[in-house]
Amino acid sequence: MSARDQLLVVIDPVARRTDGESVRIAKDVLGAAAAVRVCLPDGPEDFAKALARRGARRLVVVGDDRALVRAVAVLHRERELASCSLSVVPVGATQVLTRALGVPSGAVAAARAVLEGVERRLDLLVDDRDGVVLGELRIPPISGVGAVAGAGGSSGAGASDGAPGGGSGGVADADGHHPWLRSCQSFVRTLASRPSRPSRVASVPGPAPARLRVEADGVLVVDLDQPVEGVFLTPGDGGYAEVEVRRASVGAEAAALRVRARTITVSGADFRYRADAVVAGPVRTRTWTVRPRAWGLTLPK
Repeated sequence: MSARDQLLVVIDPVARRTDGESVRIAKDVLGAAAAVRVCLPDGPEDFAKALARRGARRLVVVGDDRALVRAVAVLHRERELASCSLSVVPVGATQVLTRALGVPSGAVAAARAVLEGVERRLDLLVDDRDGVVLGELRIPPISGVGAVAGAGGSSGAGASDGAPGGGSGGVADADGHHPWLRSCQSFVRTLASRPSRPSRVASVPGPAPARLRVEADGVLVVDLDQPVEGVFLTPGDGGYAEVEVRRASVGAEAAALRVRARTITVSGADFRYRADAVVAGPVRTRTWTVRPRAWGLTLPK
């Protein structure tokens, strides 16, 4: 049996907890066509040890975007990315990165791509602290939307609590009218007489413009005197990263600045950034460098 038909399947603990059925399907599909050794790490340390003991077996990660990034980060720190071909079966709630990279969704389709696909070498962004970016980096990170979701959810619960027909509300009084109906009519009249208030969703503020200095291959793209709404970095092709700077403006929208570069440095007041599925910072300066064809991912033919 060739090395390609021998797999080390590392199943992320989050995937086991969130979607055990998809995990089982992936194991069945892979085990029907290859010699599979399954590893069930309990945490990041066990995860790293499992990757170190893979031997000549092909590495298959079953998990979400975070599990894939963790695997690439571990192999990068061990300087083994060049000699390791990585495969992934996406399982979990966060699959934005794997989808963008071209990995099929669904346990069956993804497992078949592991068995029948081909390796594609991809560029990697590496920062000055040895962190990695596979897909997209954005500064500042996307703000949470929990307050918006909470506002919508509470109104739905209130409507169901006031439904007629429950408890003593279904009993009519001596005049043949239902007490709950009179209460509802009075409540509606009270609301109609009040002035309307702005929606809570509309009042949720967006992220404030940031003042950052962005340099691409030593050339200044934007300086601290120009507020920016966001900076986006994406590994491209041919050893270059795609850099987009969206400038803040009053009135007419300012055109985004787009350049390609091998090295990008961002500095300024303490800022946070989102690299793939992980938020990092605050930092005052960070430099990212493109590593051409640094890692291999198995994708459909």
